[in-house]
Amino acid sequence: MTTTVERFSDRVENYVKYRPGYPADILQFFRDEMNLTKSSVIADIGSGTGISSEVFLENGNKVFGVEPNNAMRNAAEEFLRDFPNFTSLEGTAENTNLPDNSVDYVVAAQAFHWFDQQKTLGEFRRILQSKGYVALIWNERQLDSTRFLIEYEKFLIKFANDYTKVRHDNIDEKSLADFFEADFRRKTFQNEQVFDFEGLKGRVLSSSYMPSESSENYEPMVAELRALFAKHAESGKIKVFYDTNIFYSEV
Repeated sequence: MTTTVERFSDRVENYVKYRPGYPADILQFFRDEMNLTKSSVIADIGSGTGISSEVFLENGNKVFGVEPNNAMRNAAEEFLRDFPNFTSLEGTAENTNLPDNSVDYVVAAQAFHWFDQQKTLGEFRRILQSKGYVALIWNERQLDSTRFLIEYEKFLIKFANDYTKVRHDNIDEKSLADFFEADFRRKTFQNEQVFDFEGLKGRVLSSSYMPSESSENYEPMVAELRALFAKHAESGKIKVFYDTNIFYSEV
């Protein structure tokens, strides 16, 4: 099986194009609840192609994008090339290669479920300034809010390689409490994407657990996806709804 670090290497182009971004409201939330300012320094751990880093860079923050996968990191460097406040680092959650007490916030978006949680907390404490915050963010696809999303979930389970093992909603309240070793809070925002068929296919192919184009299951998967799209699309478009969940605590 592909290692955790390598499993997205052949998904980068689709990841950049078709993964959801984050609601603009989360910046005001960080300001109101976690005292974010334009001078705050952010460590984006498991920064991938830079989607989560962009949110803070547009606010004027200095952001260190820490990413172990070379292809993803290179894509972020290209995607964010116009932001001089972005610094790309090869590193992991357990070994970020950042100096002690160097950041005000540690953010992990769509990534925490890949981390060694016990080792990660110690590393986050090392790199954070006093009274720094850790914020774990996920775009969690709604599973049953529309008929399409109900059938789409069944489609993913049918064709996926290890979906049930790696999905991020396996992280529950207890595991988060164990990680933070303190009270943590939660905030939810609504988010959505609108796709034509090619966009929906790209979104499917951006997931590491789905068959790639070289797989023998690829053509049957695309045929079934096309039928699912035709059944539920309106005016040639389909909507995918998400809950953007932020779990956060001062560390």
